[in-house]
Amino acid sequence: MRKVRDTSKYKNRRTLVDGIYFDSKKEAEHYLILKSLEKNGMIKDLELQKEFELIPKYHNGEKNIRKTVYRADFVYKNNRDELIVVDVKGYRTEIYKLKKKLFEYNYKMRITEL
Repeated sequence: MRKVRDTSKYKNRRTLVDGIYFDSKKEAEHYLILKSLEKNGMIKDLELQKEFELIPKYHNGEKNIRKTVYRADFVYKNNRDELIVVDVKGYRTEIYKLKKKLFEYNYKMRITEL
């Protein structure tokens, strides 16, 4: 019989805030900080789980290949109207590292990691 885990593989706990489930307590806490900053006019246009296309869908001669996306935890504009992309990480997987490189190459922007 398979044992059911009460925590994830990386020991984070899903956390509910404002009716939104976050992958970790750390991510939920950062959301509350950003909501406060937005309320006080220090940032604007806060978005959660925004997708950025890294590789478009294509056909390889045999089958259709799905697009590859990077999903940012948070995206917002600062007071200079610059787009800020934030990823809250407890553990940097190899897939994440590759997607980060593709994102930074394609979009000419950095990801702020927390």
